This record gives sequence, C-alpha cells and structure tokens, in this order.
Amino acid sequence: MPQPIRIAMWSGPRNISTAMMRAWGNRRDTFVIDEPFYAYYLHLTGKQHPGADEVIATGETDWRKVVARLTGPFAKGRRIFFQKQMTHHLLPEIDREWLETVTNCFLIRDPREVIASYVKKRENPVLEDLGFIQQAEIFDHIRNRTNSIPPVVDATDVLVDPERTLRLLCGSVGVEFSKSMLSWAPGLRETDGVWARYWYTEVSKTTCFRPYRERVHDVPARLGEIFERCRDCYDRLYQYRLH
Repeated sequence: MPQPIRIAMWSGPRNISTAMMRAWGNRRDTFVIDEPFYAYYLHLTGKQHPGADEVIATGETDWRKVVARLTGPFAKGRRIFFQKQMTHHLLPEIDREWLETVTNCFLIRDPREVIASYVKKRENPVLEDLGFIQQAEIFDHIRNRTNSIPPVVDATDVLVDPERTLRLLCGSVGVEFSKSMLSWAPGLRETDGVWARYWYTEVSKTTCFRPYRERVHDVPARLGEIFERCRDCYDRLYQYRLH
C-alpha cells in the first residue's frame, strides 16, 4: 500500500487554486480541505472580506487546532490529503514547525493577472493582501529547512497543458497521476468553504481547467509599486517552476 501523503499547495488569492482543488478532489484516493486558516486570518486581522462574519463564526479561529487537523488522521479509505492553502493566511504568529510534516508545493501566477482579478472584488489591496511576499517567505523557509527546492507550478503552464503539468506535479510530490484530475462535475462542493458563494462563481461553472487566453492587463497606477514588489517575488519562484 502506498504511504499516506499530506500535500499543502501554497497559492496567493485570485489564482487557479480552487480549480486545482477540484482536480485533486476528483481523485478517488484524495480528500481535500479549503483554506483552513481563513477564519483565523479574518479573526486576527479584522479584514472586511465578503462574508467575513460567517467565515469566522463557522470556522476554526485557533491556529493550533487547525494545525492539529492538517497533521492528524486521514479520512477513511483515502491516502492523499490535499490542503488548499493561502500564503497570506499563514500569519507570523503561526508556528512553522508543522510545515516539515507535510509535502509543500507552490502555485504561482503572473501578478498582472492576479491584480486584475483581485480589484474586481476589492479595489484597493495592500501588498500583504496579494500573498506574493508571504509565498516567497514560505518557499525560502521550506527550502532552507529541507535543503531542497519544493515543487513550483505556474498557472499559465497548467492552463496551457493541464495533463503535462499535473503529471510533473504528481511526480514531484511522489504520487501517480490520475486522468480523473483533468475534469470534474460543475457546481459547488461540501468541501468548499462557506465563502464559496462570494468567490467561486466562475469556478463553479467549470468542468475542467479552462484553456489559457492571453490578455493585456494594465496595472492601475495606484498599485504600481505593489506590482513591482509582487513581480520580484513571482520571478524568484518562476525560475524553479516545473516545465
């Protein structure tokens, strides 16, 4: 029997992380969890996200209990525990030691595309809202503690060639690729967070990774400095992407 594995995929917001969760969740050997630190993040920061009160009321606001869940028992009959993680939710107050008990990987996206999508929901993000700084910090932490480069996949590569990129990802984390990852039923899931109705409108209509369409995204002038900081972090991880 293959050994059980916990996979934590670290992404910023407005990426294809929910579609990636759909891909893994469609495997018969896998169970998934959706942004487990979100309630803690909102509770501690007071960020006014859509549905914040409901997220806090129904979620776990003690990070130690979240970590216990992420490192605890597996669902019956499943051997892969896929954890969809947001980099900006891993606040400095959370101990990092548990990261060494899971297999970490990173999902990156061009910051022009991230910002263009994010401002449709919240017009004036600050640097920390976009997750790039935190993603680089977590990447460096894992790299330094394991003396190895954790797997990185770029959203564009996934959309251009889902099967090839997912095969590379599966191989890098030590599991067999399954074609079930390439398509799924539309709609929301019981495993989606309660925030799904605010953020998952588009992904709920999908049945696969949507083909990549190149678009020109102009960064608003007010976010120019933030964009440059994000791009620096993105470029650092991009050089290590699986391709």
